[in-house]
Formats: sequence, C-alpha cells, structure tokens
Amino acid sequence: MHDYIERILRAKVYDVANETPLDYAPTLSGRLNNRVYLKREDLQPVFSFKLRGAYNKMAALTVEQAARGVIAASAGNHAQGVALAARKLGIKALIVMPRTTPDIKVKSVKTHGAKTVLHGDSYDEAYAHAMELVAEKAMTFIHPYDDPDVIAGQGTVAMEILRQHHGAIEALFVPVGGGGLVAGIAAYVKFVRPEVKVIAVEPDDADCLNQALRAGQRVVLKQVGLFADGVAVKQVGEEPFRLARHFVDEVVTVSTDEICAAIKDIFDDTRSVAEPAGALAVAGLKKYVERHGITQRTLIAIDSGANMNFDRLRYVAERSQVGEHREILLAVAIPEIPGSFLKFCKILGKRSITEFNYRYFDDQMAQVFVGISSSGAENDRQQLVEHLMTEGFAVTDMTFNELAKDHIRYMVGGHPPHALNEVVYSLAFPERPGALLKFLGALGSQWNISLFHYRNHGAAFGKVLIGLQIADNQRTLFEQCLAGLGLTYRLETGNPAYRLFVGGG
Repeated sequence: MHDYIERILRAKVYDVANETPLDYAPTLSGRLNNRVYLKREDLQPVFSFKLRGAYNKMAALTVEQAARGVIAASAGNHAQGVALAARKLGIKALIVMPRTTPDIKVKSVKTHGAKTVLHGDSYDEAYAHAMELVAEKAMTFIHPYDDPDVIAGQGTVAMEILRQHHGAIEALFVPVGGGGLVAGIAAYVKFVRPEVKVIAVEPDDADCLNQALRAGQRVVLKQVGLFADGVAVKQVGEEPFRLARHFVDEVVTVSTDEICAAIKDIFDDTRSVAEPAGALAVAGLKKYVERHGITQRTLIAIDSGANMNFDRLRYVAERSQVGEHREILLAVAIPEIPGSFLKFCKILGKRSITEFNYRYFDDQMAQVFVGISSSGAENDRQQLVEHLMTEGFAVTDMTFNELAKDHIRYMVGGHPPHALNEVVYSLAFPERPGALLKFLGALGSQWNISLFHYRNHGAAFGKVLIGLQIADNQRTLFEQCLAGLGLTYRLETGNPAYRLFVGGG
C-alpha cells in the first residue's frame, strides 16, 4: 500500500489532466434522502478519466522506450488518453482498435495525432494483434489497467475527492472494467480514510471482479454484455484484483435498464450525458441505498466518462423508464368481444399508457402488448398484475424480458398463417460493413430463415432475432456455425414474448 501511496502522490497527471469538480447532485440527493456527489471525470480533455493513467505511465518511460514509441489496444477512452498523452510528450503512438469502434472515437484518436489500426470485432482480438505488433516493432505496450503506473494515475481521482470533501463519507462508488480505477482509488482511500467504504460497480452481464472475488481467483467470463462497452472486460487485471481483494468492501451489479436510468439521473442534475460506463457508479449507488436502506449519508459516485454516441440516446431513453421503475410492460389477453378494451382501460384508471400494440389475430382472444406508467413504488407492478388477473385477464409480465424490450415490442402482430416449427435465437451482431453478408454466406442454403429482426441502437454490436426452420438433429450444427463466426447467442424459442406475439406454433 505504501508503494502505491507514494506513486499516487508523485503521479504526473496534471500536465494534461484537470482536477475535476466534485458536484452536488440536488435532485438525486432529494429523491434518495442522502447527500450525493458526482466526481466529474467526464470533464477531462478526452471526456474520461483514462487520460490520468495513460499519461502517468508514458511520462515514466525511459528515453529509449519513448524513442521507439508506444502501442495501445482500446475501443475508445484509453485510446484517446494514450493519443493525447503521446502528443503532449512528443511520442509516436499506434492504437489498435476493433473494427466495430464507432467512427467518432476513431476520428478523435486521429485528431490527437495517433496512428490507428482497425483489427477484429472485439477488444480481445485487437489486443492480440497489438501484442503481435509490440513484438514486431519493439514498441512499448501501454496497458489500459493492469500496470502499477496506470493504477497510480487513476488513484489521483481519490486524492482529489478526499481533498475536496473533508466531512464524513459513507461510501465511494467506482465503475469497474479491468479494475485499474477501483484499485487506485481503493489503495489511496483505505490508507488515508479507512472508514470510507469503497464499492465497486459492474454490469450484471460483465461482472468479472464480482465473480473473481467469489471464486477467490481471477476467472474468464465466457461472454460479456456490450451495452456498457467501456467496462466490457472478460477478466479483471491481475494487479487490480490483488488490490481489490484487500481494499474493496463490496461489489454491486446493475442491469442495462438501471444504467439507462442513471444516465437520466446524471442529465437531470448536470445537463450532461454520461456514457453507459460513466453512469455505472450512480446506478450502483442507487441500488446500494435501496438494498441497505441508508439515509442522511454522504455518497460519492465517479462519473467516469461521456463518450456517448448520439444515436444511442433513443435506446437509453426507452430503457430508462423501466430502470427507474416508472414503466410496466405487460402482455395481456383480452377477449375479442365489444367492450373488452374499455373494461381493460377502466381498470388502469388514471395511469398513463406509454405504449399499446395490438393487431387482430383470431376471433377469440386479442393479445395486447402494453406499456403502463408506474408510481415507482416497489409493489406497484405486482398489485397491477394481480388486479388485472382478478378481473379475468390473462397477464404475462414482460417488464424484465430482454427479448420483449429489444425486439418483440416492434414486431407485435407478426404471427405466421400456419405452424412453422421454427427455432428462434437472439444474437449479438457486429456493426461493420459486410457483417450481414458474411453471416448469411456462412449459413448458405442449409436452413430457411423464417423470421429476422434487427435494430441498430448505436452500439458496437447490434441485436438480431432470427428464426429458422431446422430439424432437431441440425440444431447443434447451426450453433457450431454461430460459434465459428464468433457470435454470442441465446435460444429464445420458449420465451413467452416470442410465443405470445410472433410465434408460429
């Protein structure tokens, strides 16, 4: 710990980084009945804290290392930090980025003078190629999180927080991907103010630190969610994990909807738009308050970045209502007789209907997909469902059904005219030219596609729902084809959202 304290105190981050403000969040504080502050790392020159660690590492290079240049692998924020640090220090930089990296991030890196190489569809593929280039060109690799100098640079965030707020602090909430930020913050906080809790926050579909702590050793996740791309890491760093085991008090995991709600919370208090990874700590803070029932405490969340693609805002807005517990999504069976809709609406009373999807299918029963406003109370959704069922309506709760939210709500009324005996999968699809053609080419003419829905929500990977007419003995072969293409998938044939609204029997 003493070694890290010395490294943090001597970190050379302020040649390029700003001491960011610690802003009080009045709206969020009032709603949670606690004093909430945001550490505004989104206000750095590259709109992310990553600049701190990258510059501190590069400023410590020897003359010989600096002369040979540096290489980094990154899908965005670390790349921009390395590029800006390299320009400041007069070092040539080569950044390997996945081909799925949004143009806005690639252009930002080039603006800072770094050379870019696009390789692979994921960070892991870009990293592997970067390591090949390191061996070939004898350049120095700047790791995004698993390096003591990088960790020390990120630890200066904690040094600023404790200098900016002298009163009691209940807990600091820190987003986690590879773990460099939480390792640096935890090492400093536990030395200077050991009574302050350090709470790590991860997406529930990319919780590499959480699973490592439970297992007592680092684990490699089979796959990670891609919404919070800034923290989509399959394995926590070796050095960050060593520090986290000693100094992190708790890990909180949050859903995509909860992250979207946190983005809205930050916007309401600051009028700034955080990226999903940037809002992660606020989502964790809210969940921690709900879980522990604390009040009148001082809580600080790291707003770690704002490199958000503009076209993702629509998706965030749609999902934030559910994340705030302000929208209930239901599938409701309503008899196809006059007055049924009126009876249904009377039961809803003065609740606002946020979405209503219906298409005639048969003369017996209408299947309606409906979004309904909620008070946000914990038992409001359950009470509404029970009330509808008491009145004779068959109800399936879709509020937390990912397939319903990503695809089915846009496909209501799509039943085929007869049974198709189809098998249905959801896929994560790379957002790059030629990806669809490559996919269809790999499938060839072996299987007939009976359903296909794709929707771009501004991320590096789009989401696809595909149905195929496949014999049972061919399913393994198809899944091997998907795995060979590097696509993550989930079997959805039994999902009630599919069966109720678009299934073909």
